[in-house]
Amino acid sequence: MTQNKAIPTMPNQIFIELKSLWRDKSGLALIEFAYSLPIFLGLGMYGSEVAYLTLQKTALAQTTVSVADNASRMGATLNDDVSKTIFEADIAQLVAGAEIQAGSLGLLENGRIIISSLEQDADGNQQIAWQRCKGAKNVASKYGAEGKNGTTDPSFIGMGNAGNEIQATSRDAVMFVEVTYTHQPIFGDMFLESFTIYEEAAFNVRDSRDLDAGLVADGTPKADCNVFSAT
Repeated sequence: MTQNKAIPTMPNQIFIELKSLWRDKSGLALIEFAYSLPIFLGLGMYGSEVAYLTLQKTALAQTTVSVADNASRMGATLNDDVSKTIFEADIAQLVAGAEIQAGSLGLLENGRIIISSLEQDADGNQQIAWQRCKGAKNVASKYGAEGKNGTTDPSFIGMGNAGNEIQATSRDAVMFVEVTYTHQPIFGDMFLESFTIYEEAAFNVRDSRDLDAGLVADGTPKADCNVFSAT
């Protein structure tokens, strides 16, 4: 006598398959990796963004110090004069060197360099004897424009942080440099919004300089602080 075997019904068959699938561990690591990948990828991208910001700030700080240092040394001795005379061409070369040093940051396209000569006026008060600027970013010096002085504005006692202002001594000058730059994130505003980086540095003029002559025109285009252009 032949015994007929029971054919599992469809619901039972589905239950068996689901139970088998539940116990199956193959591919578990791949699934966990798929879940965790976006998290680790996001952390890696954020870390890269923060590292790039740090590199930008470091490069800009070094460039600012370099510009102030070079500005304190620029000039040429004419004939038998002991004091150096500075020309508009010196400023042009100074700015060109800063742009090269900043490298791929696009300093003049995304920022601005402001160079001020802090001196004493005829009354012995601090003054911005001359000021030159370069860069497309529309910003002005935090401390005022060329011609600002403590005689007409007693609140102007120097340049730098309040309470710790840098001052020029008699017949001497301080090259005060401000660099302002719009931070350029790698991944747009996904992790960090674009914001402004500001650096400043100052150096006393290293050699005797002809302060009475000021900044002498020599045919080189003036780096006018009312012009906002990278060229």
